[in-house]
Amino acid sequence: MAAKEHSFDISAELNAQEFKNALEQAKKEIASRFDFKGVTAELDYNEKAKTLTITTSSDNKAEAIYELLLGKVIKRGLSSSVLKEQKKEPAGKGNVRIVYAIVDTLGGDDAKLIVKTIKDEGLKVQASIRGDVVRVVGKSIDDLQACIKVVREKELELPLSFTNLK
Repeated sequence: MAAKEHSFDISAELNAQEFKNALEQAKKEIASRFDFKGVTAELDYNEKAKTLTITTSSDNKAEAIYELLLGKVIKRGLSSSVLKEQKKEPAGKGNVRIVYAIVDTLGGDDAKLIVKTIKDEGLKVQASIRGDVVRVVGKSIDDLQACIKVVREKELELPLSFTNLK
């Protein structure tokens, strides 16, 4: 009988409910802050398009809103790399609009980078790409946990989640 194999998946899946909660907390704080009184300060989340738009009076205010939201996102256990700036543009009435893409899937290049990172470490595990998930298989749970540690420490600028540890 062969030794039992263990596995887990690495993905960039976003916990949408936690993200919405962080967004609502940020909106409440913006509404109550003195430095945003009487100023355009909007956060618009488009779930279908997977975008978040910040509209406000200046680059400084946009940066403050972004930092505030990022703090809420991190406090809820989500990755700080879940938002990727797509475009910055004037929004009329002297306002500025910044559109962020919500990163919730692993692209092919990102998956290849994760597999390469794991292989370069020489761990006793096999990593394979399955769609937008990297499956890691090994004989020992300790090897899998070492693999998770290595991938986390590489700081790959990706919102990674480690699921289905069996």
